[in-house]
Amino acid sequence: MVAQAKRNKGDIKITTKLSGEKRAVRSTSSAAVLTENLDFYYGSAQALFDITLDIPSQHVTALIGPSGCGKSTFLRCLNRMNDIIPGTKVEGKLYIDGENIYERNTDVVALRKKVGMVFQKSNPFPKSVFDNVAYGPRIHGERNMKRLSEIVERSLVHAGLWEEVKERLQDNALDLSGGQQQRLCIARALAVDPEILLMDEPTSALDPKATARVEDLIEELVKDFSIVIVTHNIQQAARVSDFTAFLFEGKLIEFDNTRKLFTKPAKKQTEDYITGRFG
Repeated sequence: MVAQAKRNKGDIKITTKLSGEKRAVRSTSSAAVLTENLDFYYGSAQALFDITLDIPSQHVTALIGPSGCGKSTFLRCLNRMNDIIPGTKVEGKLYIDGENIYERNTDVVALRKKVGMVFQKSNPFPKSVFDNVAYGPRIHGERNMKRLSEIVERSLVHAGLWEEVKERLQDNALDLSGGQQQRLCIARALAVDPEILLMDEPTSALDPKATARVEDLIEELVKDFSIVIVTHNIQQAARVSDFTAFLFEGKLIEFDNTRKLFTKPAKKQTEDYITGRFG
């Protein structure tokens, strides 16, 4: 079942260049991220091909497609996490707040403050709950304990975890349940006040109950943040996202309003994927 619209998005115009097509007229609506003719290489192997896409601001955008299609590679391009992999190369442009983040003078630390990320497997530090959430603000220079305490509480509230851990702030974060650890990682990402939140299969290691908690949390977070989520779960994309991009073999096949893409896809390849004919 396709998720019902939760925000007024019917008048948003989508700007994209699909594989094999000329680019559409640029949208006048606001975008959190704009990519132009983005190519990505692992050494000599090309993983992304000519991706041009405007990701709408203050909405949830899902990236779907079979394993190895480039979803996570594209996601990591948005905050330059691929930079840590030797031999990688990016061609094309990727704009956030009007700045091409692949310019030589880009402050990557500041970029990753603006574009937070939550990974597939929860990865709390072997520190206290408090220190996990306070880690980012401390890295960026915050030393005032009163201010840090306010940030930690606000972030944990935002992540839907405060009531569960407010008496356990000095406990080791590794003692939390799997679902709590993932929400802690979300709180840690929120603590530096990002504009965009990237989520790489954030529920794939969670049980159904914990998955539902994270999905409910996404619905709340999008009121304040632009969210891009990679998921292998077609039903999850339908439940949580406003827009969906279907990638295949490193190419953008289709991008549209989620309801439209799931009920009336423009491409036969998209229809075949979402109906389970391949994947």
